[in-house]
Amino acid sequence: MTRPPRGGGPGRLLLHAVAYAVVVFLLLPTILVAPMSVSPEKYLQFPPAGFSLRWYAAYFADREWIEATLFSAQAGLIAAVGATVVGTMAALALVRGRVRGRMVVELLVVGPVVVPHIALAVAMFLVFEQLRLTGTLLGFAMAHIVLALPFAIFTVLAALYRFDADLEMAALSCGAGRLRTFWHVTLPMILPGVASAGLFAFIISFDEAVVSFFISDLDRKTLPRKMFEDIDFDVSPVLAAVATMLSLLTIAVLVLGHFFRQMADRRAAPVAEAGGR
Repeated sequence: MTRPPRGGGPGRLLLHAVAYAVVVFLLLPTILVAPMSVSPEKYLQFPPAGFSLRWYAAYFADREWIEATLFSAQAGLIAAVGATVVGTMAALALVRGRVRGRMVVELLVVGPVVVPHIALAVAMFLVFEQLRLTGTLLGFAMAHIVLALPFAIFTVLAALYRFDADLEMAALSCGAGRLRTFWHVTLPMILPGVASAGLFAFIISFDEAVVSFFISDLDRKTLPRKMFEDIDFDVSPVLAAVATMLSLLTIAVLVLGHFFRQMADRRAAPVAEAGGR
């Protein structure tokens, strides 16, 4: 039997060209921001007239920028831990448990992704205002956990579907309890997926702007809220510097997530080979 030739004809080449053109179109604004962040001028300019790191120095020397960054980092870490723990438990319940109304639960999980963030922001503001959580670290962490939870659940679900459930059954048949089986068998095998879920939850919290804009106050604000304020009152290359650093942070998280996924695949491969023999 002859195999179809690889490489393809004009249709395949056109498809690749369109795909690369879309990728370039999406990345072009981010690529243009980086040169503008090293411009020596006091206004955004492309191409830059020279090279200077003065705007990065201005960012690190500004107390408001640093406080907003640290506040975002704190909220992101708490949201990452909370979303990862709750997401892992929810994923285990969906895959291993017998959940009544499973379709309803899955729709609720997808809810924060489908519902417009502006609607969620208004709802959270009305609720948090009554609970006196606006402008607090706990309020930001709770809001960001809700937003990051679907991505954490999807990531852990993918790890669980690649994991051989017969290993859990073997541990249970040997006398291990449910908790011990999860701690010594399931968790080590899905740990790369759990770590990826935490990374994605952190970056979603750190970059979130719409909900943060509604539930922040004058004293406690996140980095995206601070950026929006500077766009309104003082557009300077400091914004380009902050945007460049955020882009680098996102790229680093994606690279780490890809590394954890490869690690999970390497762990699952020997188990799959052993099961096929």
